[in-house]
Amino acid sequence: MNRPSSRTTASGRAGLRGFVRENGLGLFFTVTFLLTLVGQAIAGQADFNNQLVAEQLRPVGLAEYVTTSDFAVDVAENWQSEYLQFSLFIGVTVWLLQRGSPESKELHKGGTESDKDQRVGEYAGENSPRWAAATGWRRALYSHSLLLVMGTIFVLSWLVQSVTGVAAYNEEQLRRLQAPMSWPQYLGAADFWNRTLQNWQSELLAVASMAVLSIYLRQRGSPESKPVGAAHDATGVES
Repeated sequence: MNRPSSRTTASGRAGLRGFVRENGLGLFFTVTFLLTLVGQAIAGQADFNNQLVAEQLRPVGLAEYVTTSDFAVDVAENWQSEYLQFSLFIGVTVWLLQRGSPESKELHKGGTESDKDQRVGEYAGENSPRWAAATGWRRALYSHSLLLVMGTIFVLSWLVQSVTGVAAYNEEQLRRLQAPMSWPQYLGAADFWNRTLQNWQSELLAVASMAVLSIYLRQRGSPESKPVGAAHDATGVES
């Protein structure tokens, strides 16, 4: 039987280390996302079962709990608020500026900028994405693709929250022998907007805090911070 040579093994290890090093940010947040999702499922099941036991109903297992509308609405309401945050931030930072913040563009660059600045059309380079050099609808679509995708995920997760939210709400209503709601009724209900707005306000506060605090505070080596010695009024400057 042929065994891999030590050189091949070392090359494979180096390749794996290189992959991890070059994709560390995405890998870190993907792994921590999955861990927290599992943690949420376990804690959510325990809390859900406490409610069922208090109502003298049968507790559910973990596999059964993660298929319930209660779990789905808790996940979806957090997803939609996160994607709202990023969609708004991507969109408004095209036009709105903040003096001294690394989260803002430089003060003279407000707006969609010129083709030359954005390296599209005749200014596209050899390694530019194909659609950046294209004309018509393809360039227009690609020029706004990030906001379109993030906004679409927000809308879809908001719809999932509303559908699973009314299902979870109606299950609770029926357990209390009270009348359920229709989906349109639920969209105007306090339960839906309480779930929605408590997430929105926290996300918007976090973005505002980051944009303003990063004017005066620093984190050495972080691309989200200005260089430690940069002036407070330096705008759009990152490490």
